[in-house]
Amino acid sequence: MKIRALAAVLSLVAALAGCSSAGNAILQTLPYAYGRNPGVDNARLNPNFRYLRITVSGRVALLALGYIDSHPQGSIEVWYSAEREVLRLQNGRLVGAVGLTTEWRNVRLPELPAWSAAARDNQAFLWTRARDVMPGYRFGVKDKLELRAIEAPRRSALQGMDAQGLTWFEERAEPEVVAGLSAVFGIDADALLPPTRYAVDFRGGQETVVYGEQCLAADLCFTWQRWPVQAAGHK
Repeated sequence: MKIRALAAVLSLVAALAGCSSAGNAILQTLPYAYGRNPGVDNARLNPNFRYLRITVSGRVALLALGYIDSHPQGSIEVWYSAEREVLRLQNGRLVGAVGLTTEWRNVRLPELPAWSAAARDNQAFLWTRARDVMPGYRFGVKDKLELRAIEAPRRSALQGMDAQGLTWFEERAEPEVVAGLSAVFGIDADALLPPTRYAVDFRGGQETVVYGEQCLAADLCFTWQRWPVQAAGHK
């Protein structure tokens, strides 16, 4: 079933991918992905697929959901671009990114509190993420993170939703000792990443992360948003 679904998604994105220019790979996803092209926001999309709206440096692109992996700590959504870059999201957090200029592989998360619990807690929640980073063969890079609820930001890339109707969170990194080959060769793998932000929709008794701002490196940041077909102009 996974193979069939993945083949269908790759066929879809391949059909949508007309032309693309050189540059960061995540921009080369759909023909709408060059410049501030309004075609993404008004495109008629196949309602049988689910999409992520990605923005990088003012450019816009769409990724399609390939399949969902089961996991004890929450299902992992696997999203594909036309160029076969892959983003993996678990409960809104990035747990994998390949095919980009910086890649996160084998991301390890601890068991984390539900978003609703984090929203009720007035204290920051401290936790540690481990990840392998390419290029450079940086294994066991650790990020000591502080999660807390915040006010809705005045500015974001959120589209078609009321930011005030969502609950917002921020994760900030603190310095952590570098492990593995990074420590041996003195690679600056523990350079702090910019903060990550999440917007969570609690309507209907659910807790769905609908928007995120994420950096894979200090110079590689993007936003993502769940992009319902009707929001993209499908009638």
